Amino acid sequence: MASLFGHGLVGFTLTKIASAKTSKVLLLLAIVSAILPDLDVVTFGKIPYTHPFGHRGFTHSIVFALIWATILAFVFTKTKRKLFFVVIFLSTISHGVLDALTTGGKGVGFFIPFNNARFFFPWQVIKVSPIGISKFFSSRGVQVILSELKYIGIPCLIVLLFLHFKRKPKNV
Repeated sequence: MASLFGHGLVGFTLTKIASAKTSKVLLLLAIVSAILPDLDVVTFGKIPYTHPFGHRGFTHSIVFALIWATILAFVFTKTKRKLFFVVIFLSTISHGVLDALTTGGKGVGFFIPFNNARFFFPWQVIKVSPIGISKFFSSRGVQVILSELKYIGIPCLIVLLFLHFKRKPKNV
């Protein structure tokens, strides 16, 4: 997996792309939704990795992202449901996308429950984050952070700067 920092940054960036005047609720929901699929780490070692509810399984699937986004869009807003749905869906599915770009694991179950196969993208460029806080704060954790900075942080920063300057009122 990419770290919680990388996933959260993508949720933040997607929210800012969607709307210049983002509600704090949507921003928080997007960040949480981008991180949420990693709750399956509690099943690590208890449920086989290749089981639909194993690590990088159902919580990383398109179906899960659709269900989650629908629920949150209906619970948290009445007037901006489409915006909430799209941002939360993209934030949630971004988690699997980032994990499919990592150098570890056995792939991501994007199509669960219809197909239990696990997938990686051809470019596995993000160093996989170690599971566990103590392992994260190590030399391997530093490699993960540097990898995420390169492949997640800098691209997100470029997008955010572009949006900032594009949306900034021009003094004529």
